[in-house]
Amino acid sequence: MATVISNQQVAQGVFRLSAQGRFSGKMGQFYMLRAGERYPLLSRPISIFDLAEDRIDFLYLVAGEGTALLSRLKPGDALALDGPFGNGFPELAGKTAFVGGGIGIAPFFYALKEAPEADVYLGFSREAYMVEEFRQAAGGPVVVDVGGSILDKLDFHAYDTIIACGPHPMLHAVQRMQAEAGSRAKVYVSLENRMACGIGACLVCSVKCRDGRKKACADGPVFLAEEVVFE
Repeated sequence: MATVISNQQVAQGVFRLSAQGRFSGKMGQFYMLRAGERYPLLSRPISIFDLAEDRIDFLYLVAGEGTALLSRLKPGDALALDGPFGNGFPELAGKTAFVGGGIGIAPFFYALKEAPEADVYLGFSREAYMVEEFRQAAGGPVVVDVGGSILDKLDFHAYDTIIACGPHPMLHAVQRMQAEAGSRAKVYVSLENRMACGIGACLVCSVKCRDGRKKACADGPVFLAEEVVFE
């Protein structure tokens, strides 16, 4: 359990939640969160947005009952959380781009602490948020698109490593565009699959890959784009 420090709405349906305590985690990893000890039964997987010596931050979208309950937490309330889980982002080699779509931008803020020189691409369907925070954290350019496709602004030949996070149609497009471009970049996708346990026991987050089924929580959520079979 942790104690909520703040829970601020930063855009319609999007909140930044800060909890007090000493936590660990690598860029791209996530925690399992819920607003109470007993209800809802299943926690929600939320990426690490930021991490400091005495607190951890999460950026999340209200998408169902569990995240709606999280959005009602106030300073001083208890937050149930377990983690960190997942393999996180790979070792970054060469010129790197972080590409986020919607709430998929969340893991890249913390990643900029390790790779401040990375170029950042932020795509939003309706309303941009946290852009100034990203610009303050980034040492390289921050490219923003609202209402279009952020991928149209990305040159796959300009990078050695590309990591994308966002909805499945966007990640499928990343895979397709990499193949069409014939890019030699290492391209990774961080999947936003539903999860129940976070440790690979329940199989809810099964991912179809070219060499068989894998688990987004234990084997991922970060995979080489070419590995994943999008359905």
